[in-house]
Amino acid sequence: MKTLKEVIAHIKPVDGSRTNAIQAQLDDLTKPQGSLGRLEELAKRYCLITGKDKPVIKKKIIFTCAGDHGVTTEGVSAFPAAVTPQMVYNFLRGGAGVNVLASHAGARVIVVDMGVDHDFEPAEGLEIRKIAKGTANMAVGPAMTREQAEESILAGVGLVEKYREGLDIIGTGDMGIGNTTPSSAIVSVITGTDPELVTGRGTGIDDAGLKSKVATIRKAIQLNQPDRKDALDVLAKVGGYEIGGIAGLVLGAALYRIPVVVDGFISTAGALIAAELCPAVKDYIIAAHQSVEIGHRKMLERLEQRPLLDLNLRLGEGTGAALGISLVEASLRILSEMATFSSAGVSEKNAEQPVQ
Repeated sequence: MKTLKEVIAHIKPVDGSRTNAIQAQLDDLTKPQGSLGRLEELAKRYCLITGKDKPVIKKKIIFTCAGDHGVTTEGVSAFPAAVTPQMVYNFLRGGAGVNVLASHAGARVIVVDMGVDHDFEPAEGLEIRKIAKGTANMAVGPAMTREQAEESILAGVGLVEKYREGLDIIGTGDMGIGNTTPSSAIVSVITGTDPELVTGRGTGIDDAGLKSKVATIRKAIQLNQPDRKDALDVLAKVGGYEIGGIAGLVLGAALYRIPVVVDGFISTAGALIAAELCPAVKDYIIAAHQSVEIGHRKMLERLEQRPLLDLNLRLGEGTGAALGISLVEASLRILSEMATFSSAGVSEKNAEQPVQ
């Protein structure tokens, strides 16, 4: 296993030298130039990331990273922490939202135990990469040690290394009761935004609960003093193990030139950590959707990403990533399956005629 510094050192920006050539392929298809909008952008980005001219997506994996959070004892969630392992079992049985939408997209779901407060037996579709049984309560001290933060990121990189053979696209997802709290803290610290402006209702807390949640985040930031210029410190002080795992997935995807479709608020918190550690990873990220969570827009702005969809989603799990993967695949089918003007015998746009 490489060290985190080694991983970052080996990540290169996407080579844009083929941009015009790919655009020419798109422009030669039987349609007005640019008429398929962002689908053309997606196809071009995929080709640039992978270095392929007419790629076909076959192997697709959504990694749903799960972890528990000590901060749930502060009452920041409408659901008890026991729901995290219960949902992991639901994923493994194929009964969750991500399973349904991943099936629709033709993607495999792999659930990753990054830090669930439960002992799972080995099972098909489960990767046990547990750092600890949940983070510490960030309202009374750091969520984890710096070493644990790095370990969680490297676990995500390791997942990409394990499954990368033939892997065409990655989706990220999450599960962890209370994890909108560390995600809000992360975006607050990194963007320098007051917690009240980036903290939402998560699983559906009421007004009083939201006020308390904001106060808890503010307290955690003031107590732990995370260094906004040191993303590993931010993750350690106010993050979560599944967020670190997602950061590692993004870094690993960039390392091996695999496009990564990032889900909603929690997944984007992981992507934000990855991009602060290595800005070049922004080139490899495809933002699936705009979450209902109010801090998500700040994250996407920081990552310089435009989300593909805005469907008022707030479930997480990788549900939005599954939909995003479907759109990416649709864009590539356009590139590889549409006829060109010459092959279809269709006349191209007339040259400009002088006004008579």
